[in-house]
Amino acid sequence: MVVKDIIDILEGEIICEGDLNQEIKTACGSDMMSDVLAFVKDQSVLLTGLVNPQVVRTAEMMDMACIVFVRGKDPDDSIVNLAEMRGITLIKTKYRMFTACGRLYANGLSGGTKI
Repeated sequence: MVVKDIIDILEGEIICEGDLNQEIKTACGSDMMSDVLAFVKDQSVLLTGLVNPQVVRTAEMMDMACIVFVRGKDPDDSIVNLAEMRGITLIKTKYRMFTACGRLYANGLSGGTKI
């Protein structure tokens, strides 16, 4: 799966465009960035309802290619600018977290978390 596939599956809207052909192997859905840092590994995409700069910083630290904002959340310009500087694609979807994660899982994307 690539970023373009995620956009299609989630009926997403691109907010900030990075590499849309980047391969996506796993996903994580969380509003707690501390949990993402503590329990997630080898993630390519982060789904969240949290809209602040820490989301982009966390994604960068975890080498994530893409952030999906659920529930139609709109990040402000500072978040978009930070993602642009880091080459991270930002997408928003109308779906809630559970539904968005389920749609990706049903299309073959796994979680890949440490247990």
